[in-house]
Amino acid sequence: MAEPPALDAKRIERYARHIVLPEIGGTGQQRLAGARIAMIGAGGLGSPALTYLAAAGVGTLTVIDDDAVSLSNLQRQTLHMTDAVGQPKAKSAAAQIAAINPHVRVDGRAERLAPDNAESLLSGHDVIMDGSDNFETRRLAADVAERLETPLVTGAIQRFDGSVTVFAPFRNDEDGKRLPRYRDLYPDLPAPGTVPTCAEAGVLGALAGVIGSLMATEAIKLVTGAGEPLFGRLLLYDALSTRFETMRYGRRA
Repeated sequence: MAEPPALDAKRIERYARHIVLPEIGGTGQQRLAGARIAMIGAGGLGSPALTYLAAAGVGTLTVIDDDAVSLSNLQRQTLHMTDAVGQPKAKSAAAQIAAINPHVRVDGRAERLAPDNAESLLSGHDVIMDGSDNFETRRLAADVAERLETPLVTGAIQRFDGSVTVFAPFRNDEDGKRLPRYRDLYPDLPAPGTVPTCAEAGVLGALAGVIGSLMATEAIKLVTGAGEPLFGRLLLYDALSTRFETMRYGRRA
């Protein structure tokens, strides 16, 4: 974590509602200001997550996305404006984040996460966030995060359902046992064509806001040390029935 800037009068006023929280306080806000967070995907999940991390005053946000903004994205990808259609999402996201908070440095990377660049793109961060839309990228992000010993916040959405969890398999739980890894929860990749894409199955736009906001909350907790992250717990949300459920999972032998 980088050396955080001092909390001058403008920062104290801007982040006052964080600072008065005993679980965050001035120390936690300074940690946010010194933090580096990487976001894989600036789409449905990345939009609300990046919005709230920028508003929270995270010092550096790295945005990794090789896609361009399309008109069909705008129903859920609220970080991008209509006049950004056709622009690289990394560029559009960087412009919007700068407008939200001038204290935040944005490193926009118009690249697709791949085995040959994942480690260089993700190294040097305090938290990695995965808002990608396919299992191959999610597994790659998890494997690299584990090698880098960096906590990973991952979310997924489809139709009216979403999920969030946090991986830190290099850490121990309260009983001294290693926390579970991505492959403990998802040991096998689904066969090609068995899981429909959002374009095929559809997705409720507001659902992305719920899950992306939960991802931002977990990242803020990891940086500040507040609360209990979703280690070994998969939080499931059913928007149609307005129901949250938690599924516990552990390390496999």
